[in-house]
Amino acid sequence: MIACSIEKISKMFGGNTLFTDLSFQINQGSRVGLVGANGSGKTSIFKLLTGIEAPDSGTIHFKKGLKAGYLAQIPSFPEEMTSRDVLLTVFEDLRKIEHNMKQLEIEMANISDDRSLNQLLSNYGVLQEKFALNGGYEMEAELSKIVNGLGINDLLPKKFASLSGGEKTKIGLGIVLLQKPDLLLLDEPTNHLDLSAIEWLGAFLKEYEGTIMTISHDRYFLDEVVTSILELEDGEITVYHSNYSQFVIQKEERLLKEFQAYEEQQKKIQKMKETIKRLREWANQANPPNAGLHRRARSMEKALERIERLKRPILQKKKMAFQLEEAGRSGKDVVIAEKLSKAFQDKVLFKDINFSLYYGERAVIVGDNGTGKSTLLKMILGEASVDEGKLRIGSNVKIGYLSQHYEAINSEHTVLEEFREEVHVTEGEARNILAGFLFYGYMVYRKVGQLSGGERMRLRLAQLMYQDINLLVVDEPTNHLDIESREVLEDALEKFKGTILSVSHDRYFINKLFSKIYWLADGAIHEFIEDYQHAKEKMSLRKNKKEKYPKLEVQKEVKPIKKEKQRSIDDLEKDIALFEQKISELNKLMMEESSIDTLQELHVEKESLEEKCQELYVQYEAWCD
Repeated sequence: MIACSIEKISKMFGGNTLFTDLSFQINQGSRVGLVGANGSGKTSIFKLLTGIEAPDSGTIHFKKGLKAGYLAQIPSFPEEMTSRDVLLTVFEDLRKIEHNMKQLEIEMANISDDRSLNQLLSNYGVLQEKFALNGGYEMEAELSKIVNGLGINDLLPKKFASLSGGEKTKIGLGIVLLQKPDLLLLDEPTNHLDLSAIEWLGAFLKEYEGTIMTISHDRYFLDEVVTSILELEDGEITVYHSNYSQFVIQKEERLLKEFQAYEEQQKKIQKMKETIKRLREWANQANPPNAGLHRRARSMEKALERIERLKRPILQKKKMAFQLEEAGRSGKDVVIAEKLSKAFQDKVLFKDINFSLYYGERAVIVGDNGTGKSTLLKMILGEASVDEGKLRIGSNVKIGYLSQHYEAINSEHTVLEEFREEVHVTEGEARNILAGFLFYGYMVYRKVGQLSGGERMRLRLAQLMYQDINLLVVDEPTNHLDIESREVLEDALEKFKGTILSVSHDRYFINKLFSKIYWLADGAIHEFIEDYQHAKEKMSLRKNKKEKYPKLEVQKEVKPIKKEKQRSIDDLEKDIALFEQKISELNKLMMEESSIDTLQELHVEKESLEEKCQELYVQYEAWCD
């Protein structure tokens, strides 16, 4: 069944045509990913679907009674409202019913007239049934589910007006998910979310009963959630019935077929043109000119005009000419941390952590928001102090920093001026370099403050390419970049021969580039030499083991017994029994455990207990003798 049908819609924006005669449909229950370059018109399509904007021409039809949900912009609320109050606005009707029920309860408690009481009970029953049917008793559970999943518990007591843009976006996403619309429209829903929240959102959407359409540059998320891809390119929509990874393969196959068809048509057109030319030459050479040959030439010319010309498919679009050069190698030790600690006020970010980054390694720091990932990068850059421990930067290390938030020297600078502040070249050379980063013509005279997030990132990449670096520190570099730009960045980082240390929530980016993962959690750092999925599984096992198998401890340490202070035989027998019980418990746990890592840890613990137990047996035998 069709949830939404779009027929021949057209839209212009700022004097530019985004698309003309665009048609597609969204089936009920489908999971659709809308992809395309930044500025291609994806968000405009969402605004048309929700009625925020109207198409210049064409029509949009919805299934009768369909409710769409979309976070177009951050809504405004009274300043006194907390984030929890804002989320509860979703349940406004239910809360009114709940309030009326409480009022009736007070009235019933204070009334003695049976007839009036029966009337109140009847009214209360109607309200209670309506409250139950509309999910009133699940209201708090639904709220907790969304709040915990998105990791916004700490935002609930805060005034909504005081939140940052990213925090407000999280609350806005929570509102949309709580509304449970029939058609859920999500525009970059993973922005501002940490890894845990992104994974929760993916799992939530897979179980979602309605129809989903999402704009996203997160390729891992698209693979996880969507079952079809709509690609908006050059004002046209192409449908692929697959996830993102399969879409890439299918698109390449389609373009190759289209290119082959285009070449065949061009050969046919060229052959017809040559035939028409020869027919006219033969006709004119005859004496008198041959009218029959002229007619054949004109007939073939008309046939040539009737041919529907195929567009030449673009197999390779213009991409950033980005290649980082290493400025001489550093020493073997690049970053060494020993018993490093950092806290803000009363909150400990991490304590006594140790890690080492060596020349040529590519390491990524992952973890939930607030665990100290970006703070750790700032400490390495010298922008944050060390509370305790040592942080050493190796010899000849030259650091280049790429942040998700580009901080211009002067936002009133033009792109050209800002670039030349960092890279000292002539204006002509600067323009040639910037053209390689897709800043053409008049674009180099745009002010930095007017650039989009993706354009700012491109400008920073252009500056980095001409700086003297051998350690690249990057903080969420794929934020604000469309998929094509992410791929160019990944290719450039792959070719970089220096050392890379990154913070990222982009699982596709992590798996493609990094061989070492530092996982920050609970104030500690965990190192993994494998891909993200395996690291996540091991972290989960460690967490489960900690919760399920708390460390087995004996009540007191056994020390060698001096003859003058020998313990009684009863005490020795009690201690031996205690150790044997602990060993038995460990054996049972090892029988139930399937993780190799956990088994190894349990085995080491068991060996230690057996060794101490053996010491007690020796003491026991000596006492008996």
